[in-house]
Amino acid sequence: MSRSFSSHARNGTAFAFAMVLVGLLSGCEIFGVASVIGQNIEREKKVEVLAEYDGLRDSTVAVVVLTDMMVMYEHPGVVANICVNLSDRIARNVQGVQVLDPRFVLDWQHQTAGWQSMAYGLICEELGVERVIWLDLFEFRLHPPGNRWQWDGAASANIGIVEIDGFDPDSFGEAFDVSSTFPNVPELGRESATASQIQTGLLATFVQKAGWLFYDHIEDKYPDA
Repeated sequence: MSRSFSSHARNGTAFAFAMVLVGLLSGCEIFGVASVIGQNIEREKKVEVLAEYDGLRDSTVAVVVLTDMMVMYEHPGVVANICVNLSDRIARNVQGVQVLDPRFVLDWQHQTAGWQSMAYGLICEELGVERVIWLDLFEFRLHPPGNRWQWDGAASANIGIVEIDGFDPDSFGEAFDVSSTFPNVPELGRESATASQIQTGLLATFVQKAGWLFYDHIEDKYPDA
């Protein structure tokens, strides 16, 4: 075997080995890229979630919202906003439902002294409906407690369903807790947004979560991803 042939053979072997290494590295890179793509696809997956309460179908319904004086003082339009938008969301998504005009409900609340203390069944009768969604908003804030230099909105409520034809019309047939936060950005400074923007976003996310109790819907599989 000539020296030249031997040299070429060694060079060929080295080249082949290098190509194997390149192939292995490329395979690792491809695997890594595929893994990242797979993770992104998984994070973006949607899931169908069934209604937690489906007793609004083919029923007449009123949405009644109440809160404490502090929330009403600091955010005077919140009660009306939730009443109107939750009523609309239910009307658009629940089969056969008839939702009482929220303007009528708000006017009834304004005109009826002591309605908060009335028996639930009597409220159904007063409003002329078969179901009342009783939403007790016990928290609504735009800042962390004691820190008005950051935005950290939170809304929380107890939601009870009054059923005029239920076992006990003066008790809730079903009850749920709903909470929402906005924006989901840690330590967002006050200069980054306006109070109106934060309140609008918080109301939108809260009403969406409250509405989801009553109809099948699509959610992110990993909402915090």
